[in-house]
Amino acid sequence: MNTARSNAFYAQSGGVTAVINASAAGVIETARRHPDRIGTVYAGKNGIIGALTEELIDTGEESADTIAALRSTPAGAFGSCRYKLKSLEKNRREYERLIEVFKAHGIGYFFYNGGGDSADTCFKVSQLSQSLGYPLQAIHVPKTIDNDLPLTDCCPGFGSVAKYVAVSVLEASLDVRSMAATSTRVFVLEVMGRHAGWIAAAGGLVESQGIPVVVLFPEIEFDKDRFLARVDALVKQHGYCSVVVSEGCHHPDGSFLAEQGTRDAFGHAQLGGAAPVVAQMVKDALGHKFHWAVADYLQRAARHIASATDVQQAYALGQRAVELALEGRNAVMPTIERISDAPYRWRIGSAPLEQVANVEKTMPREFINADGFGITDACRRYLLPLIEGEDYPGYQGGLPVYATLRNQLVARKLPSFELA
Repeated sequence: MNTARSNAFYAQSGGVTAVINASAAGVIETARRHPDRIGTVYAGKNGIIGALTEELIDTGEESADTIAALRSTPAGAFGSCRYKLKSLEKNRREYERLIEVFKAHGIGYFFYNGGGDSADTCFKVSQLSQSLGYPLQAIHVPKTIDNDLPLTDCCPGFGSVAKYVAVSVLEASLDVRSMAATSTRVFVLEVMGRHAGWIAAAGGLVESQGIPVVVLFPEIEFDKDRFLARVDALVKQHGYCSVVVSEGCHHPDGSFLAEQGTRDAFGHAQLGGAAPVVAQMVKDALGHKFHWAVADYLQRAARHIASATDVQQAYALGQRAVELALEGRNAVMPTIERISDAPYRWRIGSAPLEQVANVEKTMPREFINADGFGITDACRRYLLPLIEGEDYPGYQGGLPVYATLRNQLVARKLPSFELA
């Protein structure tokens, strides 16, 4: 435990979200309230790469108003990256480099804001710092729109994406309904979600508005004949239908509908293209005119329609991360614990990183209805509180006003370092 005053390092990792900057604001503002324990809060330029290359942003150069404005600003204010550190055994030099940079800049607190791979990195850095006898409180701040981190009820970023998807499916479906008699009868929206169907599930919420919708989950093997039969039945009954397909939807042999044959920096299959595949199936088999869309970055960048619940939780988890560090905790992640659905009540807990790292939480089967094409009431009860409330940014000239940071780098103290 750090009892002396130390500096802190904060970094954003992986795909950014509409609320990751709210967590950053929670970390920085809370740290500023403890000047006796925490000195400068440095941020990594482009995530953990900023620590490896010793490109440290001095957040102390930003005004209180600018840091506060992060709460309503989307994307990653300090830059993020898809860069996975290998195991300690395979690439110990990178982990040792992190400790060297931390030591050179008096950093005793490490806050890593990301998903499962980031939790793994944070845990390994904590282990190495202990083995080297370097005092470091390593705290993981959860973030992932996929909502697939274990031991937490939900993940910051997910609620806002779920809200965007539900609203988009509702509005596009009303459009299709208007045109179905003489034009488009099937609308297909592709959403993110590699192995977990949480985002796709949000599209199922529109059923309560009378919208006929088919949801394709990664957890359910894709059956072309059953899918086409379901679409055919809905179009015959309603005159139209919408389809929400997760990018992770796959065939029984495990191959993705959307697989491109390439891989990203984390070694995951590069996905994208499920929507046109599904839409063409409908056209070929049923003859219906279609339109398709890929939510892509829009779903995770849409701060203008963020969930108020999501913003509140993202900030609170950033705040709690600092408090945990000051309490002497190490290698842990603050979590959301649900107390009740209606009224929705929650509190913050914590989980050890060794139980979080590289573990994916998929949709429970009881959240998917019997035919595999929609959500259950239990899923609806889970989702609805997470999309509740609006937290609009300020507007000027018809556009949102978002924070712009100076992101001033501090002088390097170490020799340059080549990434592996």
